[in-house]
Amino acid sequence: MRLLNTKTLELEPFSDTRASAVSYAILSHTWDDDEVTFDDMRDPPAAAAKAGFAKISASCEKAIELGLNYVWSDTCCIDKSSSAELSEAINSMFRWYKEAEVCFAFLSDLPAGSDVFADPLSFTACKWFSRGWTLQELIAPMNLTFFDGEWNAVGTKIELQEAVTLATRIPQGILDGSISLSSIPLAARMSWAANRDTTRPEDKAYCLLGIFGVNMSMIYGEGPKAFQRLQEEILRKTTDLSIFAWKATERLVGFDRFRGILAQSPSEFADCGDIELLNSQFRFRDEISLTNKGVKISMPLHNFGQGRFLMNLDCQRPVKNRPPTSVGIYLK
Repeated sequence: MRLLNTKTLELEPFSDTRASAVSYAILSHTWDDDEVTFDDMRDPPAAAAKAGFAKISASCEKAIELGLNYVWSDTCCIDKSSSAELSEAINSMFRWYKEAEVCFAFLSDLPAGSDVFADPLSFTACKWFSRGWTLQELIAPMNLTFFDGEWNAVGTKIELQEAVTLATRIPQGILDGSISLSSIPLAARMSWAANRDTTRPEDKAYCLLGIFGVNMSMIYGEGPKAFQRLQEEILRKTTDLSIFAWKATERLVGFDRFRGILAQSPSEFADCGDIELLNSQFRFRDEISLTNKGVKISMPLHNFGQGRFLMNLDCQRPVKNRPPTSVGIYLK
């Protein structure tokens, strides 16, 4: 891990052991044109001439005000020419945000002077709330402060959690740390990313590693296959069948209505935000294995005849003024 010294603006390397003993601020933002890169920091005058340097400088100033000597930013603290370093950083990023003393969430498109408490919709309409990477950057840090486009503090994650929950569907207990990520069904966690976008298709999977507590190698160029690999990694360590509760976004007809058991994108979990796991001693707890033919699960099925079966996913949806509805999938 490299940290930017807030006084010298020099990058300093830290081992995991040393980094865990250092207090640092961490920057969360959306990428714009002319960002400062790792290579740029080798030439300070050239780095300072780039538009993206303003947010680096401002985050250092805010950190100094809090008595912090170091800042981390994904723009300049990762040598992206090294695939090994990039992979390590992406797999460690959730932890880095979680261990930061404070996170500065810079909303570049939020006008200065905005009263986000009086007009929360203008706040949550910022592009920061629509990007894939900022999901874990919102959830992981305990202390997060939002800043407008002129670097004025507008509120903390806790102060604004009602508006944030309304916009993101992330429970307030996740935002304030009173409930654990692991207590939320997989499908519900996936739904938080359903309407978020990334520049590269692979990042729709890579940006979720920390949300699900898994590690993966980075293979840029694999496209949507990255999301399949993510689900496979999750299946290696879970018995939560809600991961199969997705709904196809395209209109499928005839034989095309049947396809593989894994989702193609987080967008297919858009309707899963309210899914709850059954609190039952009979809930599935057996082995799930991945074979050369697909996913292997041993469990009872409901036979509908004509070669069609229903697999119960041990989860349910709440229905107003009615008992919850069980969730299952058709198999053929």
